[in-house]
Amino acid sequence: AAQKIARGNLEQEVKVITQDEIGQLARAFNQMSREVAQANEMRRQMTADIAHDLRTPLTVIAGYIESMRDGVLAPTPERFAMIYVEIERLQKMVEDLRLLSQADAGELRLNCQSVSPAAILERAASIFQHRATQKGITLRVNREENLPLVWLDEDRMMQVMDNLLSNALRHTPAGGEVILEAKPSEQGVEFVVRDTGEGIPPEEIPRIFERFYRADKSRHTEAGESGLGLAIVKAIVEAHQGRVWAASVPGGGTAIHFEMPLAPQKD
Repeated sequence: AAQKIARGNLEQEVKVITQDEIGQLARAFNQMSREVAQANEMRRQMTADIAHDLRTPLTVIAGYIESMRDGVLAPTPERFAMIYVEIERLQKMVEDLRLLSQADAGELRLNCQSVSPAAILERAASIFQHRATQKGITLRVNREENLPLVWLDEDRMMQVMDNLLSNALRHTPAGGEVILEAKPSEQGVEFVVRDTGEGIPPEEIPRIFERFYRADKSRHTEAGESGLGLAIVKAIVEAHQGRVWAASVPGGGTAIHFEMPLAPQKD
């Protein structure tokens, strides 16, 4: 079985017939084989997803440029603006992939300092208040008083809040509500971004932090969703030695929780 894996046949399983060291080795081998095969499939799928998500804006850009070159379309400011929008999408995707590669290599730079959890929530709410109002969604902040300071990179944390709030507003209908919360936890401070949208099926929840994973396969980048947002959230939170998880009820909304460490005590 090991020789077959070496030749590229990754999904191998050996029969476990003893409970001694050889049996333990066989069970470890089977687990390794499953995980290697799964990682390889995820790599293939991610490569296909990257190609798909890059192809769409490139096709739009190429189509406009070719039509203007051939004189089919006039080079108007509006058409240049549409091309620029697609270029910005490409730039954002490349930057997101770069951030994830840095996180994988343990090279994501953090400028951590003591920050008030309330300040993070209020800043995020002020940035997204206008967008929420335009969509007819109520944006609220709930926080406990006298929360301890947390130790984090505020700019990176705003990337987390940007991704989470963008998702929440995208999936919450007019008349709904998005709530930002913060409360003490065993390991630090727990933040929550909660919405009253359509929710996520239970079987999808374990996968929503995977790269390019979309619970709704009909949602493409045309809707502004690359499938990298929650993967970036997970990478940034874990780079801070925090943890992130989700809770959802189909038809009853989704809550994304993440826990951040406390700021070190000054002497």
